[in-house]
Amino acid sequence: MTYPVVPTDPGVTRQVLAENPDLMVVAFRFEEGAEGKLHDHPHVQSTYVESGRFTFIVGDVEHDLGPGDSVVIPSGACHGCRCREAGTLIDTFTPRRDDFL
Repeated sequence: MTYPVVPTDPGVTRQVLAENPDLMVVAFRFEEGAEGKLHDHPHVQSTYVESGRFTFIVGDVEHDLGPGDSVVIPSGACHGCRCREAGTLIDTFTPRRDDFL
């Protein structure tokens, strides 16, 4: 099944790649300088940097990530990112983010 590309924040789109009630995989594409605003949710999230460079904020800690890097974000943790070089993040969520469907 193919899901639509959806604009989220300025310079950011998301596209669900695969999903079932227990797991969801989503591609987020960022233009340089775009931000994923600080937020939290009850899902455990794993983020893999497919391309680009990002500064991730998870709680009070910043992580500078590039291609091949990943980070796990615990349930309820406040997090966001700044895109330093245009690229794509592959996020997995457990359980599924029904608000993305």
